[in-house]
Amino acid sequence: MITVDSISVQFGGTTLFSDVSFSINETDKIALMGKNGAGKSTLLKIIAGESKPSSGNISAPKGTVIAYLPQHLLTHDNATVFEETSKAFASIFKMKAEIDALNEELTVRTDYESDEYYKIIEKVSELSEKFYSIEEINYVAEVEKVLIGMGFTREDFTRQTSEFSGGWRMRIELAKILLQKPDLILLDEPTNHMDIESIQWLEDFLVNSAKAVMVISHDRAFVDNITTRTIEVTMGRIYDYKAKYSHYLELRKDRRVHQQKAYDEQQKLIADNQAFIERFRGTFSKTEQVQSRVRMLEKLVLVEVDEVDTSALRLKFPSSVRSGQYPVVVNELTKAYGDHVVFNNASMVIERGQKLAFVGRNGEGKSTMVKAIMNEIGYDSGKLELGHNIQIGYFAQNQAAMLDENLTVFETIDRIAEGDIRTQIKTILGAFMFSGDDTTKKVKVLSGGEKTRLAMIKLLLEPVNLLILDEPTNHLDMKTKDIIKDALNAFDGTLILVSHDRDFLDGLVTKVFEFGNKRVKEHFEGIKGFLELKKMENLRDIERK
Repeated sequence: MITVDSISVQFGGTTLFSDVSFSINETDKIALMGKNGAGKSTLLKIIAGESKPSSGNISAPKGTVIAYLPQHLLTHDNATVFEETSKAFASIFKMKAEIDALNEELTVRTDYESDEYYKIIEKVSELSEKFYSIEEINYVAEVEKVLIGMGFTREDFTRQTSEFSGGWRMRIELAKILLQKPDLILLDEPTNHMDIESIQWLEDFLVNSAKAVMVISHDRAFVDNITTRTIEVTMGRIYDYKAKYSHYLELRKDRRVHQQKAYDEQQKLIADNQAFIERFRGTFSKTEQVQSRVRMLEKLVLVEVDEVDTSALRLKFPSSVRSGQYPVVVNELTKAYGDHVVFNNASMVIERGQKLAFVGRNGEGKSTMVKAIMNEIGYDSGKLELGHNIQIGYFAQNQAAMLDENLTVFETIDRIAEGDIRTQIKTILGAFMFSGDDTTKKVKVLSGGEKTRLAMIKLLLEPVNLLILDEPTNHLDMKTKDIIKDALNAFDGTLILVSHDRDFLDGLVTKVFEFGNKRVKEHFEGIKGFLELKKMENLRDIERK
C-alpha cells in the first residue's frame, strides 16, 4: 500500500538513518521501536508528509489518507469539544454543500445547451457518485461514541476546548483522526495522557476498526496488544520483524548474540593479521603476504553490535529510617472545588511496606488525594494523618521545575549521591539517556523530557520511606522503566503509584485504590486482577441495564 523507498536523513553532517526501505500493507499494525534519539519520530513525520527526507521518497496509491498524531500539538480554542471533533467530517460536509450549491445553480440557469451547463451537470454527477458511495454516517452518534470512549462525559461536549489541558486536547485530536477512518494512522506516544479505561477502548478500536496503524509507544502492554509487526530503528538502519513486541525482544536478543559472536571473531581476525603485518613488515620474503593482508583489512566491512545494553545496571534506594506501622490513614475525607465534588467520605489505610496504585479516569481525584497527603491542599471534612518518622519522596509532572537550572546534569546528581553510588553516576546517567557531552549541559537548556528524567534520577538517590510517584513513566523508554521498576521492587519502604501504565504496575503493586463516582474503592489484588475484575463488573452492569 505505502512504500518507503531508500530514505536517508542527515542533520548538520550527522546521519540519523540511511537507505531505509519497507512497505506498509493495508492491515499492518506496526510498532516503531528504538532508543530515544534513534529517529523514530522523524521517520513518522516523513511518512506523514510533515518532513522531507534528505534522499529517497514515500509513495502511496492516489487517494490514500494518512492521519498523524504527534507527541505535542497545538489545537485551536474557538469551538466546543463536540464542534471541534465534528471537524473530522469537514470534507463530507464540504462535498454536500458543493453539491447543493451546484444543484441550486442548475435550477436558475436557462442556458441548457451551453458547455458550461453540461460541465455543471458532470461535476454534480461526479460529486454525487462520490458522496453517495460513502457509507451513510450518523455523524452525531459517531462523534458521541468516540468522545465517550476517549473519556469525555456528555457534559464535556458543550465545553470550550480552551477549558481542557493539553492531554485532553490531544484526545480530541485523536478522536478526529479515528473518525476520519484513514488508510494509515500514525501515532506518536498516544497513551501518555490517557487513563487505563481509555487506553483499553483505544486498543479495541485500533485492533478491530482501524486499517493500517504505525505507533511509537513506551507502553509495553499497549504495544503488545495492538501490533503484529515490529520495525526497530537502530544505528542508522532498520530491522523488520513479523512479530509483536514481546516476541521481537526474543528475536532481537538472538540477533545481538550472533552479532557479538561475529564481532568477536572479526576482532580476532583483525588482531591476528595486524600482528602478522607488524612482525613481518620490512621482511623481503614476506612482502607480498604483508601487502595482501593490508589490502584485506582495508576492504573489511566492520561488524557492528547494536546499542549498548544497560540491563545489568541495578539501582538501589539508600537506607532510610523505619516509618510507623501506618504511614497514611485517611478517614471520611471530602474534597470539592466549588460545586464539583471530587471525592466524598473517602477512607483508606496504607500499611508500612505496601506497594499500591491509585487508578481511575482522569479528573476523579487521584492527584487531588496525593496533594492532600503532601499537605499541598486542604480538604472540606474528614481526617488525614501521616505516621511516625515519615520521610516522603514525591514525583509529579511539574517536578522538573524544581531543579536548579544553573547546575549541570552531572552536578545535579553529584550533589545528592552518597557512598558507593558516587562511582556509578556516569553509568546511571547513561542508563537514563545522558551520555558524553549531555552530562555537562546546564539544566536550563534541557528539554521537558530530559528534565523529567533527571528529576527521576534525583528522587531515586534520596533516602525516603514513603515514595509517591504521579505518572512517572511518561517520558521514559522501556529499558529505563525496567531499571526503575527493579529499583521500586527492591524498595523496602511504602510506595504509592498514580499511573496508567499497566505493564509498569504489573508485578509491582499488590493493592489498588480505584477513584470514581466521588468514591474511593479498595481492591486487594494487583493490577492484572483488578482489570479482570473491572471487565466482569462492566459486563454485569450491561446485563442489569
